[in-house]
Amino acid sequence: MEKDEKIYVAGHRGLVGSAIVQSLKREGWSNLLMRTHSELDLTDQNQVNDFFSQEKPDYVFLAAAKVGGIHANDIYPVDFIVDNLTIELNVISAAYASGAKRLMFLGSSCIYPKHCSQPMKEEYLLTGSLEPTNEPYAIAKIAGIKMCEAYNRQYGTDYVSVMPTNLYGPNDNFDLENSHVLPALIRKFHEAAIQGKEKVVVWGTGNPRREFLYVEDMADACIFVMNKNNITDILNIGVGEDISISNLAKLVAEVVGFEGRIEFNSSMPDGTPQKLLDVSRLSALGWKAQTTLKDGIQQTYKWYLDNQTTFRR
Repeated sequence: MEKDEKIYVAGHRGLVGSAIVQSLKREGWSNLLMRTHSELDLTDQNQVNDFFSQEKPDYVFLAAAKVGGIHANDIYPVDFIVDNLTIELNVISAAYASGAKRLMFLGSSCIYPKHCSQPMKEEYLLTGSLEPTNEPYAIAKIAGIKMCEAYNRQYGTDYVSVMPTNLYGPNDNFDLENSHVLPALIRKFHEAAIQGKEKVVVWGTGNPRREFLYVEDMADACIFVMNKNNITDILNIGVGEDISISNLAKLVAEVVGFEGRIEFNSSMPDGTPQKLLDVSRLSALGWKAQTTLKDGIQQTYKWYLDNQTTFRR
């Protein structure tokens, strides 16, 4: 990407999109296109078509999506499949029609089968059944991947799909009902610590293992990949290491300063037993995550403390 070319970041206020924008600015790209939801509704095909035909971005980071944790996916399956399918269809088709040079579609590690061999390689896609609690979201993300592949095959486009592992960091969602596990734990332990509670109850058994990538590392990887030629395949982005939810809870408690008991509510769903990405393809290209899990949690907690007045139950 040349420094003066137009770059559109869809979802620039979200966890990943905001990190991509900051990384782009930090590295010298200034011709950035950004629109809030009120300015551009990505589920409205006419609005999206008009935006692309007028602005004609050279590069597109499709980071906009409806996201949430196990509870949100279970309660709002229609929203997760319809909104995400609509956004993908509108943005990818408009990017092609307007002549964008390249598009990056951000997927999710939940596209892989529930009982997938570990670590999960890119070629394991569609080799087994999905985790039921987030199946609608996963199907929408798989459709986005296949849409990019179809455009590449039929029209010779240069679209790439990246599959991030579990992300966390500044601008995350800390809502206790609808957030992902790590930000939810940060808020739970913080509130328990300041209220002097003796215990914190964590959903599930604590046995599932998850991999976590600091969002600023994710943004760096996205820009790295966008600047690599001839990558039109699925590419996993992660750290190559995982941790049990039980040990994650202990680590968050340590960072936050909670000294009480940690209990697990086994009546709540665990989700996929393990989600560890094989990142050998990305490593072979020369990229590796730089932020340790503890450092990332510390930075995320600091951001939470600076912004917690904006969160509501």
